[in-house]
Amino acid sequence: MTLVAFDFDGTLSDSEMTVLLGERCGVAAEMEAITERAMNDEIDYERSLRERCALLDGLAAAEVRAAFDAVELRPGVIDLLRALAAAGVATAVLTGGFGRGVEHALTREEVAVDTVVANELDFEGEALTGAVTGPLIEGTKDDALRAVAGNAGADLGDTVAVGDGANDLPMLRVAGLAVGYEPKSAVEPHCDAVVGSMAELRELFETRGVL
Repeated sequence: MTLVAFDFDGTLSDSEMTVLLGERCGVAAEMEAITERAMNDEIDYERSLRERCALLDGLAAAEVRAAFDAVELRPGVIDLLRALAAAGVATAVLTGGFGRGVEHALTREEVAVDTVVANELDFEGEALTGAVTGPLIEGTKDDALRAVAGNAGADLGDTVAVGDGANDLPMLRVAGLAVGYEPKSAVEPHCDAVVGSMAELRELFETRGVL
């Protein structure tokens, strides 16, 4: 069985969840600057995520829900995910972003993936604490890809990883096919193929026999 593992922010979605949350409490510019440094491999991803989430301390749950409402899938994502499901290809989202945001965006469009591995924001009552928990803070996406592939009954050599930023490098390096979706400059040299749209990605999948 083939498994396709996608990053979310910057790949399946052109939204950046932490920035959308930051806009709700006036720290979007600081968020974006930290994110850009992390995606270009200038600072450690764990440090960058914790710094960004700390800026959200006290943000109300209603504002979090409003931010997740603004997360949009890229054009072509819905059709691609449905085509992969129809072809019997297992799919996963491996993201340092937030599971609630991923599930919200997918559910709203009535589309699904088989597995989501993501982090979660910490709440106290009806507000964020500024803390974050989850498997992809200290953990890396290569370990997540191995675990998801094992659960799906897929050999690692039969996996495809699709991502754009430095925190995607671990899974891109171990996947059978590494695809950069508009990848950052530090990421592109590690990709077997580069695409700039979901239409190009689907064409690549057809060429490589994934679809």
